[in-house]
Amino acid sequence: MTGITERKGSTWGLLSLLAISLVLIPGCSGNKSTTRYAAPRIGSACYAKALPTVGEGGLAWGDTLSMARQKSLSNCARFAGRSGGTPSTCQVVLSECKH
Repeated sequence: MTGITERKGSTWGLLSLLAISLVLIPGCSGNKSTTRYAAPRIGSACYAKALPTVGEGGLAWGDTLSMARQKSLSNCARFAGRSGGTPSTCQVVLSECKH
């Protein structure tokens, strides 16, 4: 007799936990997610790619061709330094504007 009572009690306990978790879920799903990376601005029509002789290069977008070239050189120097390359040898190898 006690075995049947214990099963009913554990069933109610499980159902209670399930009900509580279902009540709490909608509270968390209403949070808006935020972008955690820097996406290129809408309207940046120009891009440039710079590469060092050794190491990783950099790609950048900008409103003007000169801005994109400058950003890509800066990115190239940073990434080349991190990857054990030669930051002082960065050169722009590709640059153009859409349209």
